[in-house]
Amino acid sequence: MDWIVLIILPLAGLLFGWTIRWLYARYQLTASEQRAARVKQDAIKEAEARKKEILLEAKEQVIRDRNQQERETRERRAELQRYERRVVQKEEAIDKKTAQIEKAEQMLADRERGLQSRYEVLGKEEERYRSELERISGLSVAEAKALLIRNLEEEARHDAQALINKIEQDANLAGEKKARDILVTTIQRVATEVTGETTITSVTLPNDEMKGRIIGREGRNIRTLETITGVDIIIDDTPEAVVISCFDPVRREIAKIALERLITDGRIHPARIEEIVARVSRDISQRIFEEGEKVLFDLGIHNINQEAIRALGRLHFRTSYGQNVLQHSREVAIIAGVLASEVGANRELAKRAALLHDIGKGAETDSDLNHAEIGMDMARKMGEDARVINAIGSHHNDIDPTCVESVLVQIADAISAARPGARKETLDNYVKRLENLENIAEGFTGVDRAFAIQAGRELRVLVNNESVNDAQSGPLAREIAKKIEDDLRYPGRIKITLIRETRIVEYAR
Repeated sequence: MDWIVLIILPLAGLLFGWTIRWLYARYQLTASEQRAARVKQDAIKEAEARKKEILLEAKEQVIRDRNQQERETRERRAELQRYERRVVQKEEAIDKKTAQIEKAEQMLADRERGLQSRYEVLGKEEERYRSELERISGLSVAEAKALLIRNLEEEARHDAQALINKIEQDANLAGEKKARDILVTTIQRVATEVTGETTITSVTLPNDEMKGRIIGREGRNIRTLETITGVDIIIDDTPEAVVISCFDPVRREIAKIALERLITDGRIHPARIEEIVARVSRDISQRIFEEGEKVLFDLGIHNINQEAIRALGRLHFRTSYGQNVLQHSREVAIIAGVLASEVGANRELAKRAALLHDIGKGAETDSDLNHAEIGMDMARKMGEDARVINAIGSHHNDIDPTCVESVLVQIADAISAARPGARKETLDNYVKRLENLENIAEGFTGVDRAFAIQAGRELRVLVNNESVNDAQSGPLAREIAKKIEDDLRYPGRIKITLIRETRIVEYAR
């Protein structure tokens, strides 16, 4: 029995323990279900509260939207009412204007009918008056017209003859002054006794291949050099040489030196050509100043300002009837000084006035005054003595001389100009014609520079691309040609080449 008890007791303990655990688990499950029920109830309550809040907010939003919609509707209705009022007002205005126009049209129609009636009446009256005039005068309309034309022709001939007589009288009275004005040369440039030696210059080349480099691709190098310097470069079959042709020796000298430097340097292209020409132009300007200082030093004349020295230096590149103006002025100064010493006049004053008597020819100005008047203005600005100013102005009898030095300058000027071989009138006229060509072209609006080349057979005109467009270039060239035909007399024909270039320069840094 003991062993049965031993078996039953552990089994009873196990059963009791399992029962206790099952009861405890059941208790735990019941508690969890109760807590879940409470959480569920809380969630339901909270959801209902949230639902009420959302519904309340939705109602408030609907109310706000409805108010906004009503406000916009009221504003739109008010705007439509204003628009309708404006439309009504415009319609009323249109109706008023239509009524006025109809009234005006009616008035015009009535006036037109009245005018037509008057026109018919006047036509009948005119016909009656014409018939009466024909009856009284005994002439028909055609005969009266012919008589009137003959009277007008006779009157016109009489007036024209009277005008011609007056012009001839005025011309005869002013003949001496006009003749002197024609002979006075303004702004003359270099020329020596032989035209060929002064209008052309030969440049020696190292080889014939250099001609191709001077011409450049599609002729751009030679075209750039001719455009900038205003000369004509002739490249022919002459071996190892090119010819520079220009009546202006300053331009020709600049082109010659620039071409020689380009040949020596070996770099020949448009940009390099512009750089070299600018540098040579500065060198020539310095040489002009040195020439002016040299003649002052040779004559022992002092106290001359720099602008006057430059004007004297420019005379080295100018001629008067083939005579170098600077050498002529130096010669006149020497002769005037000797004459002043002989007659007891002021020698230094006579030399100074004689040297400056043609300084107006070296002035850089576009004034239409003659060189004596320009020289007087320059001397006055330089603070020269009144006798010097009078000598400059009276050396061509533009004004009366007031002192003995002025008369001595006139005598010395005549001696220097009249000596054998000093002057050559034909060459001076040739140079003057070329100058007139350039001056005519430069007188037109939009023209920057003009160069007469090929002995005056061609005129190259450089225009400002901002002032003259392509459409205006053709009419401008024709106007220049017409002006030359009207104002100048010349053999053959003159070719006008108008050049318009747009150049844009930027730098990459």
